[in-house]
Amino acid sequence: MTLTAHKTALPPAPPSGRGGRRPGRIGTARRREALTGYLFTAPTVIGFLVFILGPLVAALYLSLTKYNILTAPKFVGFDNYARMFRDERLAITYGNTVLYVGAAVVLINGFALLFAVLINQRLPRALTYVFRSAYFFPYLVALVYVSIIWQALFQKDTGILNYYITALGGERIDWLNSSEFSKVSVIIVDTWRNVGFAMLIFVAALQEVPKDMVEAARMDGASEWQVFRRIVLPMISQATFFNITITIIGAFQIYESIIVLTRGGPGDASRSVVMYIAEVAFNKFDMGYASAIAVTLFLIIMLVTMVQFRLRKSWVNNE
Repeated sequence: MTLTAHKTALPPAPPSGRGGRRPGRIGTARRREALTGYLFTAPTVIGFLVFILGPLVAALYLSLTKYNILTAPKFVGFDNYARMFRDERLAITYGNTVLYVGAAVVLINGFALLFAVLINQRLPRALTYVFRSAYFFPYLVALVYVSIIWQALFQKDTGILNYYITALGGERIDWLNSSEFSKVSVIIVDTWRNVGFAMLIFVAALQEVPKDMVEAARMDGASEWQVFRRIVLPMISQATFFNITITIIGAFQIYESIIVLTRGGPGDASRSVVMYIAEVAFNKFDMGYASAIAVTLFLIIMLVTMVQFRLRKSWVNNE
């Protein structure tokens, strides 16, 4: 009897490709995924090109020209930049703007941290919500409306601030028409309006501080100030860095409140750089010089921000 070996038929190999799919289908699927990604990012990219990069390039070009809207731009090189060193009004407006930036960094973040610490105490949940809403509400109101309200409060003869000052035996202050107090009024409004946003950032950071670490320090005999300085402040350093950065950028661009409150006066006592740019561009129609000032302001903000990020490693806790 002859034994015949039977060969078992092997199943056909699946098509190459993940999951048995054909290479053509994989390529089509990937192209569809890529197209979907491009479509989702297209509005952001188009918005950046049209509203940020495009105007920036146009301002850089116009800063090298003499242009008054009525005639074609005439290339003048760096004359507009050289002119800025001879402009006394620009120096005054830059001085005012630096003052606004310094006051905003100290006052907004100082009061915001104070309010955040108070709110973060062991208060009933309802009171916590009330205080958060009360402090944050001014940030939700348009700055023009806020400035109109404060303009009424700052009036010399009918304002409520002077009413209480005179009731306490003081003299009326000309908040809006005094070269000394006009800047103070702008700083007060800017601080009152923006402190709520910074406070919420600090509150969120304070809630992430480990409670067991704080309690352990207290049990070891550390005072409340030592706990706050050695533990809490380093733990919320990222929130502090964020608030300082946003505050500086916003203060360099301060504009609306000055327009409503003082119109930059008296003279240029409270005028900011952005307000001066608008005046040169739309009142004097000197678009070339206004663009040069705008470019320098952009470079200053970028430089300050880069310095902040450079110094960030020395004091911001990344853990």
